[in-house]
Amino acid sequence: MISIRNFGKTYGDFVAVENLNLDIAAGEMFGFIGPNGAGKSTTIRFLATLLRATTGEATVNGHSVTSDPLAVRQSVGYMPDTFGVYDGMKVWEFLDFFAVAYQIPKGQRKGVIGDVLELLDLTHKRDDYVNGLSRGMKQRLCLAKTLVHDPPVLILDEPASGLDPRARLEVKALLKELRRMGKTILISSHILTELADCCTSIGIIERGQLLLHGPIDEVYRQIQQNHRLEIRFAGDMEAGISLIRSDPHVRSVQVNSRNCIVEMGGEDTDVQRLMRQLATSDVGLISFADKEPTLEDVFMMVTKGLVT
Repeated sequence: MISIRNFGKTYGDFVAVENLNLDIAAGEMFGFIGPNGAGKSTTIRFLATLLRATTGEATVNGHSVTSDPLAVRQSVGYMPDTFGVYDGMKVWEFLDFFAVAYQIPKGQRKGVIGDVLELLDLTHKRDDYVNGLSRGMKQRLCLAKTLVHDPPVLILDEPASGLDPRARLEVKALLKELRRMGKTILISSHILTELADCCTSIGIIERGQLLLHGPIDEVYRQIQQNHRLEIRFAGDMEAGISLIRSDPHVRSVQVNSRNCIVEMGGEDTDVQRLMRQLATSDVGLISFADKEPTLEDVFMMVTKGLVT
């Protein structure tokens, strides 16, 4: 659905993005992860036909970004990280403006606007002035305007930026619903927890280079070079920690108030052996479990060069 080949963008001597190659299949929700200034928005603006590439090409829904931009715009709903509105414009008027821009026939516009207002839970705000909306409601409205022409691809740049925790959860729920409706979604963020439980695949970009990408489960497996264990104790942990540190396969131990996180090499049988030792020793063991990596773990390992 989205294919990028050898995309690069430079501004004089500054390289914003370098030789980026990426494929996003139909129906995916792809999380584009990186710090501010990493090249996320540059890539997104290129896909949205708002920026010319220095090198490379891309297609969206089978249409060339460089040679057929009008077809790409019909296929894409683009939500920028910030958006402006006209003073004195009501919610329905804002959506009607974009419906006209996308050449939706006059007889269909009222129904289309009603549908997207209902989907985004904005029907009760239909006649409110846009400038009077809360930040969360404005973000919903911006997402609504990306949907008026029913595009198969959504490209969303930091859609939850500046929102409170409740509004962030609401945006995530909306994105999951849009994916269930069959949309292909590219969403960028530098806040990793926004993407951890809703994306099917991710890509990590830093300093203009795409360092790692793929289905999220495969990325997790790729970085999980060691066993990562969470072990909890009751009372004094010193005896348990001492036993853990004596194991030759243990590489690091991070001690907290009542538990520890253990990085351990070796095979599954070595983990089982350590578990039996802890269970049969008088060290106050409460629980022993694998600890799944987080997106923060992935990001830190990739950007430190520990995974290639």
